[in-house]
Amino acid sequence: MSTPTSSPDMDNTDLHTPLSGVPLTHGQLPKYTPWLVLAAAVLAGLGLWLAGWNVVAAALAAVVAYTVVVYGWSRAVEGARKAKDRLVTAVVTGSFLLALLPLISVVVTVLSKGLARFDAEFFTFSMRGVLGEGGGVYHAIMGTLIITGLAALISVPVGMLTAIYLVEYGRGRLAKAITFFVDVMTGIPSIVAGLFAYALFALIFGPGVRMGIMGAIALSVLMIPVVVRSTEEMLKLVPNELREASYALGVPKWRTILKVVLPTALAGIATGVTLAIARVIGETAPLLVTVGITTSDNFDPFDGRMATLPVFAYYQYVAPGTPPEPALERAWAAALLLIIIVMALNLVARLISRLFAPKTRG
Repeated sequence: MSTPTSSPDMDNTDLHTPLSGVPLTHGQLPKYTPWLVLAAAVLAGLGLWLAGWNVVAAALAAVVAYTVVVYGWSRAVEGARKAKDRLVTAVVTGSFLLALLPLISVVVTVLSKGLARFDAEFFTFSMRGVLGEGGGVYHAIMGTLIITGLAALISVPVGMLTAIYLVEYGRGRLAKAITFFVDVMTGIPSIVAGLFAYALFALIFGPGVRMGIMGAIALSVLMIPVVVRSTEEMLKLVPNELREASYALGVPKWRTILKVVLPTALAGIATGVTLAIARVIGETAPLLVTVGITTSDNFDPFDGRMATLPVFAYYQYVAPGTPPEPALERAWAAALLLIIIVMALNLVARLISRLFAPKTRG
């Protein structure tokens, strides 16, 4: 049998060319193509908005143009199969950008209108005797911190003990009933929590009562199910091997929970508690019903009305007085301060989760 010899034609054949004669790199768009098309679509949307289009219509037009161009270009160059993949990717990306648009709009609006009153007077003065310009939210900041702190003081022990019972001890009908009611409490409207706290104190002190502790109890009704759920999930993530090792050493169950289970889940529990506080700190409806508003400093949660940031912003906006501009500036500044506080709490939650997470060997 003779050995085939190479010919000049074979020597000139591209090594990257398959037998069909089509290069392996045929029909590939550059990696930067989707980003290039997206940038062009965003610029086109901005142009339409500056030309007088509604911002929603301009954004929808940009997303549709981005999707159509990417799909058409890919189908012409890469074929139908790759074009379908790029179509789905473009739809997901466009949907994400559309969902991000309201958030960007809120942040830009609050920043542009709220920074005007971010001064020393705003943080160090109350509204006592102020009928026009000036004044601040010192009393509302302190009221928010006091009421939210009391709510956390009530909710965290109750929520953690409930979660420990459900995970470590709960069996039978009682555990199922507690789980059911926790699920129900997770979905109740915030105004219902406020009405519950008001009805409870009205039975004791009579109608028309307003106290900071009422607001704390209303917020705790909203916080407890969040703390229960987050703590419960963190406790379930603790490996059973740790519990069994502790039991094998003769350690009682309560001590195992206290010394082994809780420290292992501490990072997740602290993160859940922080997020629960961030969830209730901006609630307005229950505090309108239970705490009300005042223009003076009142740091006693058991005596009279107290001011809080969400209620302060609400009243400044709905009853601005004459002229309305100073009150509206204070309302926007209070809203910006609330956003900053919630963002800080979320960052603290992430930091706690990262710093106190149990270290594992790779």
